[in-house]
Amino acid sequence: MSPAKIVRIVGVVLVIAAALIPAIPYTALALALVGLAVGYYVDKDNRGNLFLIVIVLASGAAGALEAIPAVGVYLTAILTNLNGLLAAAAVTVIVMVVKERLTE
Repeated sequence: MSPAKIVRIVGVVLVIAAALIPAIPYTALALALVGLAVGYYVDKDNRGNLFLIVIVLASGAAGALEAIPAVGVYLTAILTNLNGLLAAAAVTVIVMVVKERLTE
């Protein structure tokens, strides 16, 4: 299994665990660190998609599911955590793009 796939799986598991078990300490830090690692493995072709997903989730799309009875709160928490992870990934991508531009 490739390192990229492992990092993505760890990220998804962490996002879901943080949403379902809110008492886990330092989840925001863990999400940020894993997100930074996820960003390292984003292909050049998918960078635009990553930024689009971050913008859509940050604009409140995650809160749209909160009205669903019984599971809406959990879905909202999962998408909010996913937004945090992907925002950190976007920071890594931005740094990588700047580095690429400076070393051309």
